[in-house]
Amino acid sequence: MTGLRYVYAVCRPLDAPLQAELTGVGGAPPALLHHHGLVAVVSTVPEADFCEEALRSHLEDLDWLAATARAHQGVIDALTTVTTPLPLRLATVFRDNSGVRAMIEAREEDFRRILDRLDGRVEWGVKVSVVSETDEPAEPVAAAAGRPASGRDYLRRRRERTHAHEEAWRNAETFALTVHELLARHAEDSRLHPPQNPALSGVPGRNVLNAAYLVCRADSEKFVELVDRTKNEAPGMLVELTGPWAAYSFSGEFGGEEP
Repeated sequence: MTGLRYVYAVCRPLDAPLQAELTGVGGAPPALLHHHGLVAVVSTVPEADFCEEALRSHLEDLDWLAATARAHQGVIDALTTVTTPLPLRLATVFRDNSGVRAMIEAREEDFRRILDRLDGRVEWGVKVSVVSETDEPAEPVAAAAGRPASGRDYLRRRRERTHAHEEAWRNAETFALTVHELLARHAEDSRLHPPQNPALSGVPGRNVLNAAYLVCRADSEKFVELVDRTKNEAPGMLVELTGPWAAYSFSGEFGGEEP
């Protein structure tokens, strides 16, 4: 192979082959680089796009980043169907195969430890958002006699509106905490991520829970059913389930937040 080596993940030898038509970043098919009983899943990418200077420039190109992330995730998703991968961060590149082998040797103990922990497990993401706020009372209208509402009435309505909003957010946060504690009891591990910005996530409303759960594959069906049972428990709340993913949130320094 020529060009730089893009590394998607590290895993143990596969029990089944990857799908034949699978392509990765830049349209190149992924290959398996075996070393010390571990496998780096790699493909060849042009140095002009992935050298240090080019990457700095591409970080400001949202279209390029999105396309690269989709291709990267496509390979990780394919791996997750046949093995337990340890996904590496987006745009992890090395000069050649020797650089990839040196990386494996330097991190071999960590790779084996994390792969042992994640074996047979997947990550599920759960987000809870407030999608309908407490209805705000209309502004005071003129009294029947045509007189404007008094200052005292105006302030009273303002206080009532503020208290209603505060109570709605407290209820939402309590519901989110209840959901998290329930799901955490049925998972091997969990991670709380910062709330998502609705402008970026595309989910309306205010995000009050953004969590990841590490679940055995064999228990995934029960976990999904548990999430489904929470979806209608609180009016105005949206419970969103994503996955199963490779265990990004539980991969230590090698992983990141799931898509």
